[in-house]
Amino acid sequence: MRPVFSLSPLLALFFFASVASAQFSVQAGVGAGYIWNKANGQGILSADSPTNPFGSCAPGAGNPFCLATSGLDATLIRFDGDVMFTKHLGVGGQFDFQPYRKDYGPLQFRQSFYDFNGIWAPFSSKRAVFRLEGGIGGSHTSFYYSQSGCIGTAVCNSSTSSIGSANHFDVHFGAGVMLFLSNHIYVKPQLDVHYVPGFTDQFNSNFAPSAMLTIGYGSGDH
Repeated sequence: MRPVFSLSPLLALFFFASVASAQFSVQAGVGAGYIWNKANGQGILSADSPTNPFGSCAPGAGNPFCLATSGLDATLIRFDGDVMFTKHLGVGGQFDFQPYRKDYGPLQFRQSFYDFNGIWAPFSSKRAVFRLEGGIGGSHTSFYYSQSGCIGTAVCNSSTSSIGSANHFDVHFGAGVMLFLSNHIYVKPQLDVHYVPGFTDQFNSNFAPSAMLTIGYGSGDH
């Protein structure tokens, strides 16, 4: 019986490894969507202001050099990846960014978020997986200034310079459904909320909801 007992740890290790590999899965996707956050009602003086260029101001107060800031309302591109250790529990990360610059008073801005999440999938079937996720990360708002000039009518040029950024802590919540078109290819509509303390310095609310649609590839069981 000694050979059997000597092999039992190896057999147990093989068994648990087989179970783990059957549950383990990885997903990666790319998608697009839209995020909402209104303007905060503030303004920024233009570069031509004779008093305080790029200083704060109140739109509608009669200053012709005061330009109102805009809301965040914009398209986002998303890259995400998840690791599910069981059918119901896993971890993941995502990066959302605005692919174009948008006017912000006399400036322009571009927004991005990054998040690291815990994932809970309370319901799953062969073709659909409902998932809840939540985690923390960061918000990054980059600001730019564009200017142009001409020498007579012969030479004209324009340039855009980065003039700073606003960085904030970010709390993320999401709920989505992975719909498998095949054993590995899926689409995932998802609703998200970013809570960003201090976001009212740039926009109307610290809460920014978004709706995303991702297409991706998953390995392993689901």
